[in-house]
Order: sequence, then structure tokens, then C-alpha cells
Amino acid sequence: MTNNQDNPGIRVPPPLIYLLPLAEGLVLDRRLHVPFLPRRVRRPLGWALFGGSWLVGGWFMRTIEKAGTPIRTDKPVPRLVTDGPFRYTRNPGYLGLAMLYAGIAILRNSLWAILPLPVVVYVIQRDVIGREKRYLERTFGEEYLAYKTRVRRWV
Repeated sequence: MTNNQDNPGIRVPPPLIYLLPLAEGLVLDRRLHVPFLPRRVRRPLGWALFGGSWLVGGWFMRTIEKAGTPIRTDKPVPRLVTDGPFRYTRNPGYLGLAMLYAGIAILRNSLWAILPLPVVVYVIQRDVIGREKRYLERTFGEEYLAYKTRVRRWV
């Protein structure tokens, strides 16, 4: 990893922060399934979140690639990206991952998988987004502060 002054200083890749609790919840669910939603609700909601996550995530990835900014959180960011999904949310990648997590947990109707999601979002908010915010403020100053006033953190 490079110097923390040149990047947000995030040591754990954010997708792992989502993946590990989801996987643990799904493993526990295989041992002791505890449903929490009726079928008529879980299928449409789960598929909407799952499909929406791929749309948000794909749009995010295309925008980042087009901007020439790294996806990795341990690399310096050469410019502030404010177009594409970043016009609507400052964190489209994390939003897409949260939607994917929720969609999978709901489709599996797994209480054990969905229960950790608020904690995961809290950790992402505090430890990942918080570090990124401080890094972007330090790196882009007024440009980022103005962007923050225009665009919400999540949606």
C-alpha cells in the first residue's frame, strides 16, 4: 500500500466487508433456516434489489473506467468524478454492493444473512466512506465540499 496521504488509507477491500458477513449468514442459514419474508414479497423485492445492484454497479464501473480513476481504495485519485451515478449519490459503488447484499439475502429469505447488513453499512459508513471523505476533502478541497452540498451520501 502507498502512503496514506496519497490515498484514503483503507486497508480492507470494501467488497470483502460486504462479502464475509453475507457468506457467514448464508452458511448459518443452511444449518438453521429462519425465513423472514413471505414469498409474495421476497421474490419481487429480492429480484428488484439484485437487478438494480447490477445496473448501479455497472454504471459505476463504466463511469470510473471512463474517468480513468482507480477502483482500488489504496490508490491515489487523480480527479473528482461527479458525473454518471455520482450525480445522484456520492457512493454508488457502496450503494450497489448494499443492494446486492440485500437482494441475495432476501432472495434466500435468510434472516441470518440480512441481520448483519445494518452493521456492514455502519462499518462502510464510518471506516470506509469516512476515510474517503477526509481524503477527498484534503485532496480536492473546495471542489469536493461544493460537490458534497449538491449530492447526497447514499441516495
